[in-house]
Amino acid sequence: MTIMTLILALITVESGGNDKAIGDGGKAYGCLQLHASYVADASEFAGKDWTHEDAFDRETAIDIVLAYMSRYATPARLGRSVTAEDMARIHNGGLNGYKKPSTEAYWLKVKAVLEANKLR
Repeated sequence: MTIMTLILALITVESGGNDKAIGDGGKAYGCLQLHASYVADASEFAGKDWTHEDAFDRETAIDIVLAYMSRYATPARLGRSVTAEDMARIHNGGLNGYKKPSTEAYWLKVKAVLEANKLR
């Protein structure tokens, strides 16, 4: 599976494909439901000037997620090969989301989308 396949599943789970979605009490923007801190973190790592509002643009939102994963979903950081589950849980729960029990249910939703669409 490619990271883009995973990102498409994340988009389905997060917003059902709605690029203008606003969720989490107004804190999460766009098809990937990105928080301002996530955007700022990815922006710093990538050397970009992304703002929270950039999350409403699908292409930019995907670039933001790719930068975030390049920073936190790495074998060097995890001490092993990175899985789709790790990346989904990091997306949902932050840099240490892959270790949080609270992100397990989110992964099951993403996994179900991948399996339903035979993307796994």
